[in-house]
Amino acid sequence: MDSILDRDTLQAFCRHTHVERAPTRGGALSGLSFGLKDLFDVAGERTGFGSPDWLRTHDVASEDSWVLRVLLDAGAHMLGRTHTEEMAFSLTGENAHYGTPRNPRAPERVPGGSSSGSAAAVAGGLVDFAIGSDTGGSVRAPSSFCGIFGMRPTHGVLPLTGACPLAPMFDTVGWFARDAQMLARVGTVLFDAAGVAPQHSPVPPTRVLVAQDALELTVQESRPMLEEAVQRVASQLASQLASQLASQLASQASVEMLTLAPEGLRAWYDVFRVLQWADIWRTHGAWVERVRPTFGPQIAPRFEAASRVTADEVRDADQARLHIVARLESLLAGDTVLVLPTVPDVAPKLALPPAETVAVREQALQLLCSAGLGGLPQISMPMAERDGLPMGVSLLAGRGRDRWLLELAASLR
Repeated sequence: MDSILDRDTLQAFCRHTHVERAPTRGGALSGLSFGLKDLFDVAGERTGFGSPDWLRTHDVASEDSWVLRVLLDAGAHMLGRTHTEEMAFSLTGENAHYGTPRNPRAPERVPGGSSSGSAAAVAGGLVDFAIGSDTGGSVRAPSSFCGIFGMRPTHGVLPLTGACPLAPMFDTVGWFARDAQMLARVGTVLFDAAGVAPQHSPVPPTRVLVAQDALELTVQESRPMLEEAVQRVASQLASQLASQLASQLASQASVEMLTLAPEGLRAWYDVFRVLQWADIWRTHGAWVERVRPTFGPQIAPRFEAASRVTADEVRDADQARLHIVARLESLLAGDTVLVLPTVPDVAPKLALPPAETVAVREQALQLLCSAGLGGLPQISMPMAERDGLPMGVSLLAGRGRDRWLLELAASLR
C-alpha cells in the first residue's frame, strides 16, 4: 500500500515520525485527507516537535490529541505528520535538523513557519486540508507565503489537549485549505466538537475597518498590490450591508480607515515579544536547562533571549496589554471586521543571513501580533500577488466571532 511519503516531493511530511491513521467513523469530513503538524500527539507514537532532542527525551503518547480525535471521528483520513520548525519557534519554516519543506508557489522562497509542512502539503495538493498551530503567526504567515487560506481561531475556544505547547497564553490550533469553503467545512466540525454555538443566520458586517498603519508597514514594492487587495476586500464586505439597507442608510456600510495602534504597531509587537518569550521560558526553561538541546542557529538565540526576560519587563508588558485589549475590544465590538495585510511582503528567499531573517520576522510580527494580544480570530486569504508570488489579506474580528468570520471569507470573490 502506497504512503504519502512516496508522493511527497515537497518534503512536507515527516519521515522520522511518520504515521497514518484511518478514519474511525463516517461524518462531515468523509472522503477528505489531511496532514497533522508534528506537535500534536498520536496515540502509541512519539511526537517530534521539530527537535531531535525533544523526540529523544519524551515518551510515546498515551492517547490522540483532541484535534486528531475529532477529525478522525468526522471521517477524515490522516495521511501523515507534517514538518514543524524546531519547537514551533519561528516564522520561516527552515528546520536545521530536518530541512525545509518546499513552497509550491515559490520554490526559491521559504514556505513560512512554524506550520511549514502543513502549508506546503495543502498548497501542493497533497491533502485536502491540514492542521497547524498558531502562536505568533504560524498559520497566518505560511498561508500568505504559500497562497492558501489559513485560520487562527479565538484563543482558548478549541482544546489544545495533546499538543506540545510553545507559549500557552497565545497558542491556538489552526488549519489550512485551498479555498474558503473547505476552511469553513473543517471549522464547523471543530467548533461543533468544542461546543461552540452556531450562528442562527449569516449577518453582514455593520462596520468595515481598514488598518492604515498596517498598510504603511508593508514593503514598498508590494504596497500597491496589497493596498488594492485590502480595499477590494473591504469594499466587498461593505457592499454586503449596503445591499440590505435602504438607500438613506447605505452610508453606514462605508469603509473606515483608521490607525489600529496609536502607540505604533512596533510598540504592540514589543509587548507581544516580552510576554511570549516569558511564557516560552516558563513552559520550557526547565527542560532546556536539563537536556541542553542542540538548537539550530536561528532557534538557539531566541531561547537565550527568552531566558533573560525580567519580571519587571513582564509586569510592564502585562499592563500595556490591558490597554491594547481594551482598544481592540472597543474597535471590534459587534459585527465589526478589520481588514489588513497578513504580512508585509511576499515570502522571503531561502537561507537569508541571520540578521535579515530576524528583520523579516520582526517586521511580520508587527502585523501578526494584534490577534495574539487580543486572543482574536483571524483568517488569511490569498488575495494579492507580486510578480506571481502570493500575498495574503486578513480578516480580524472580535473574540468568539469565528464562525461569522469563516462565513465572511466564504462570501468573498
